[in-house]
Amino acid sequence: MSKIENLPASPSPHTGAPSHGIPFGEAVRVWARVAALSFGGPAGQIAVMHRIIVEEKRWIGENRFLQALNYCHLLPGPEAQQLAIYIGWLLHKTKGGLVAGILFVVPGLIAIMALSWIYAIFGNVGAVQALFFGLKAAVLAIVVEAVLRIGRRALRNNVLRGLAGAAFVALAFFHIPFPLVVLVAAIIGYLGNRAGWAAFSPGGNHAKVGGKQVADADTALGEETPAHARPSFGWSLRVAGICLLLWLAPTLILWAVFGSGNIFTNIGFFFSKTAAVSFGGAYAVLSYVAQQAVDHYNWLKPGEMLDGLGMAETTPGPLIMVTQFVGFMGAYRAPGSLNPLLAATLGGLLTTWVTFVPCFLWIFLGAPFIESLRSNKALSAALSAITAAIVGVILNLAVWFALHVLFSQTYPIHGFGISFDAPVLSSLNIASFALTLGAMVAVFRFKVGMLTTLATCSILGLVYGVVMGWV
Repeated sequence: MSKIENLPASPSPHTGAPSHGIPFGEAVRVWARVAALSFGGPAGQIAVMHRIIVEEKRWIGENRFLQALNYCHLLPGPEAQQLAIYIGWLLHKTKGGLVAGILFVVPGLIAIMALSWIYAIFGNVGAVQALFFGLKAAVLAIVVEAVLRIGRRALRNNVLRGLAGAAFVALAFFHIPFPLVVLVAAIIGYLGNRAGWAAFSPGGNHAKVGGKQVADADTALGEETPAHARPSFGWSLRVAGICLLLWLAPTLILWAVFGSGNIFTNIGFFFSKTAAVSFGGAYAVLSYVAQQAVDHYNWLKPGEMLDGLGMAETTPGPLIMVTQFVGFMGAYRAPGSLNPLLAATLGGLLTTWVTFVPCFLWIFLGAPFIESLRSNKALSAALSAITAAIVGVILNLAVWFALHVLFSQTYPIHGFGISFDAPVLSSLNIASFALTLGAMVAVFRFKVGMLTTLATCSILGLVYGVVMGWV
């Protein structure tokens, strides 16, 4: 059927409906539904959005969806939330983008905050320790599966595989900042395309996200570019000024009032910087956040970072919401004159604010120009190279997590300009290894779902805790 059911053929001057005929109230309800179902990390969230927005509602078509997704992959921050902002903005202007982006975050914010309170209050209780002991094993299996899943889709030739390997070596052995790794990859992809290298041909980059293909012309938005989606210099200046003020003002005020040594100032500056350089989504940035939070700021212990990731994996919303847990625990351990739980709550909310407000800036500022650059080959080539580098970044994260899940001790190795931590083999935790192995068999061999794997490992962790006398 070529027409979209349940949509008016033309806008009504009395209802004020936009030209595509999608009522704003219906869009709010749909974005709330998307948010409530946004489990499973970026892949699951994007799949849910595609199924509801493209296949079920037919508000936009396959090509428009993938174009928006490709742009979001190039941005720092959570690509699934940014995709929701992009589509919401495309359909209902600024208010549509705000509603879609805010609703996407709210369920995870509430869930992670509640779990953080429980963790802070009961974290030393044996039952909680046993629960998260099991979660860590499942999270490690999920991270490994993410490396392989993304790698199979992204590394379609030996040049891209080489880029992924080079990114891993640069991060794991030379400790080169990952934003620099991503930038170099983007330049290589762009120049490779300009030079005509077949390895960076955009052909085949855009894999199908869902089942059947939906023509853009057969959707509510069609192939038209709405008037508000065309670039405007005045609009760009206004939106940049407002979003920058909202993003940076809280941290600058904290710095002016309390100075640079205050925990909230440190949280604001650190996560503002992270939001600006977190290319590649949650898995890519978590290695950087974990190392800084654990090794530099001492906000968390290595195992606690994994506990936070387990929370983010089991709740709706972007995986980068784990940063809220990091900020929560950092302020909890350095509350100053405040009650620790009050300080922790404020630290978590500040972290969430400076992490997600920039996402609206990137979309509102850049999306109109992306709409005017349909099917840009150089952009697609840069994206393919970035995605290849991200595979190496995620692999580095998986190795870092594995060391801290499976071994209780590591020792540093230095020489010839490289440095890395090697495991003390005698410190292998047999129970953790067995749980991780079981989780990997469940995920890879029997295709067990993420939530089932996490729940099962958590139960087994509790059983192990009872046997060991923790509970």
